[in-house]
Amino acid sequence: MNEILERVMQFKGEFFQYAKAKTEILKFRQEVADACKLNYCGMYGRTWTCPPGVGNYKDLEREIKQYPDFFVFTTKHEIEDSFDIEGMIAAKNAHTELEIRVRRALDGLPYRALGAGGCNHCETCTYPDAPCRSPQEATTSIEACGVNVVELAADLNINYVNGANTVTYFSVILFADL
Repeated sequence: MNEILERVMQFKGEFFQYAKAKTEILKFRQEVADACKLNYCGMYGRTWTCPPGVGNYKDLEREIKQYPDFFVFTTKHEIEDSFDIEGMIAAKNAHTELEIRVRRALDGLPYRALGAGGCNHCETCTYPDAPCRSPQEATTSIEACGVNVVELAADLNINYVNGANTVTYFSVILFADL
């Protein structure tokens, strides 16, 4: 088994669902990247890892396709109801903490991570006034790259919706077989 997958699978008990696939199955769409402009998550124009700071989705697509394989994992969280914004934020933070632990387990190996929504590594991002303080820790949003997470989930037979009063978050680890 690939060393990256071995290290990632140490966390499989904390994943809700996961899959490995070839990067060639990813579908990149301008309208997904453009949806970030609607700023539903509040991160548009606020970080280096979300539009417009992250750059053009076509450039991101080229960068991503340099990695032939990827691993996607999800976490599922209970929330009070579909208006429980505080619960959703707490769930995203828990997902991000797991993603950070996975990434730390991959230190020294060649990979790239795409995460759930905008990066929140730093309390306040330097965008656009100064370069990113922690480029090794920063995580680009999956959607900012033009990848539709609903389609990705369907293509991998992973649930995007997991029942009433739940929220599911996705992370992607891009890699090459070592």
